[in-house]
Amino acid sequence: MMRHDVAIVGGGCVGLSVAKHLTERTDLDVAVLEKEHHLASHQSGRNSGVLHPGFNYPPDSKKARFATEGTARMKAYCEEHDVPCEELGVLVVATDDEEEARLDDLAEQAEANGVAYELLDSRKAIRQHEPHAEGQAALHAPEAASVDAEQYVYALAREVREAGVTVYTGYEVSQIEAAAEGYRLDTSNGRFEVSYLVNAAGLHADTLAHQVGVGEEYQVVPFRGEYYEVRPERAELCETMIYPTPNPELPFLGVHYTRRTDGKVIVGPNAVLAFGREAYDNTDVNPRELLETLTYGGFQRLLASPLMLAVAWSELNKSYRKEKFAAASQKLVPEVRAEDLQKSYAGIRAQLVSEDGELVKDPLFVEREDAVHILNAVSPGLTSSLPFGDHIAERLAAKV
Repeated sequence: MMRHDVAIVGGGCVGLSVAKHLTERTDLDVAVLEKEHHLASHQSGRNSGVLHPGFNYPPDSKKARFATEGTARMKAYCEEHDVPCEELGVLVVATDDEEEARLDDLAEQAEANGVAYELLDSRKAIRQHEPHAEGQAALHAPEAASVDAEQYVYALAREVREAGVTVYTGYEVSQIEAAAEGYRLDTSNGRFEVSYLVNAAGLHADTLAHQVGVGEEYQVVPFRGEYYEVRPERAELCETMIYPTPNPELPFLGVHYTRRTDGKVIVGPNAVLAFGREAYDNTDVNPRELLETLTYGGFQRLLASPLMLAVAWSELNKSYRKEKFAAASQKLVPEVRAEDLQKSYAGIRAQLVSEDGELVKDPLFVEREDAVHILNAVSPGLTSSLPFGDHIAERLAAKV
């Protein structure tokens, strides 16, 4: 039996950020339990690595606050800890009149959120930033950056270990039970007793929360996002980041271009239902988890929308037909060809869905007297990880 004051389940960027800020605020004995032997194996390491400065989020929302603060704090953290981070800026491109009108909304949000931006009103102005991009107008946000997400997670792990946190890797938590004082946790390597619990288990956070009667009106629905990489000899097609104008009616942004800190240019992701919470390949199927998703009333209500069905069909086509993925990529960079794209990695987004079929878009955590369950750390989770983890640590410290 192992004992600690606090157990944080999940050693991703959010869980480790909670550990970092908890040690800064308290003298509690903190443990982080990560089921994989290698950190950043799931959402924290399987993303685009983009720091989103906050122009795409409603003013006064949690997303806007965490993104703007998170971008600034992450840049400072990366500089202090020698983590690769490059401030490349992002170009949000409009290809028709409807999208151009939406750029004005983005500009208003950027203004309200204190995010630097510039509106470009011509193809010539766009090509001064991105010579191969195509559109009739764009918003340029210079503060967007690219970070090596995996190195960032390992930097957090080194820091918290030096601060006295015990980081257990290869310890999968299978069961959580309330005890007389705190919780008992059964793991793949033994049992733990703790006074306080932080559930930051990402793709499995809802499963663990449900074991203690928390968040039963929600369920994680896994959406796989697949990336292609532009062949190195054609990487000049994108010098920074090129994004489509977001459609507020749609839950996902769509295919876009990102130059990473290693010089690679990735294109994606799409957003297709994953046939398991860790089904990273489109041939992977976890029958039990797929059935769990398909029989969930909230997911069935979500798909009842004709718009969502159309989006699901389009995204599925991009997953199994490379030419469809390439066609989506060409909307922003017409010169790219299917042969320029080579299959890269995939990530899975732990999208929380409510019983009434709504996608939960904001960060969501549920507090108990001796616990915090982070049920939704949805995009921009990496960007927001430092202030979000600080906020969770503050909430837990108030319970001690």
